[in-house]
Amino acid sequence: MRLLIASDLHGSLESLEFLRERAAALQPDLLVLLGDLVYHGPRNPLPSGYDTRGVLDRFAALDCPLISVRGNCDGEVDMNLLPFATAENAWLSVDNLRVFASHGHLLPDVPPMPARFPRGTVFLRGHSHIPRGETLGDFHFWNPGSLSLPKGGSPRSYGVYEDGCFRVLDMDGREVLRHWPRQND
Repeated sequence: MRLLIASDLHGSLESLEFLRERAAALQPDLLVLLGDLVYHGPRNPLPSGYDTRGVLDRFAALDCPLISVRGNCDGEVDMNLLPFATAENAWLSVDNLRVFASHGHLLPDVPPMPARFPRGTVFLRGHSHIPRGETLGDFHFWNPGSLSLPKGGSPRSYGVYEDGCFRVLDMDGREVLRHWPRQND
């Protein structure tokens, strides 16, 4: 299965157009959007190509299956204007992995994790704007970074999962990181 993963677009039409191009080239089985799609947020600068109306209009042109979760900067009014449903979080079954997709702002960054999450869960999240791929204890943590407002010295980036491997790539296609979750029995 191939996933194309993006987070924290924050209203950047330029970033959405890049994502549309990547989706057309990669033909993912699923595009996963991890929140903070439209509004830049009160603590963030305006991203390059900031155009909330344009982003809302262009989301309709995404031509692949997608799942979207809500971020902490995603207002109710914005979510009502999107041409697709947005959930608070979502469970995905991907190549025998249990993936919990959320924006990530309501969960801890490191174990211990809430008891409702089984060992081996992959936490696919955004929010920090910093790429991440690591295993801590019995859990895996993946973050594609941000296509619009990277933080911590990281580049503008997105994620791809395929063949058991999560990779983060910058906008020039250079690999930022890769992570293979070890299987827990």
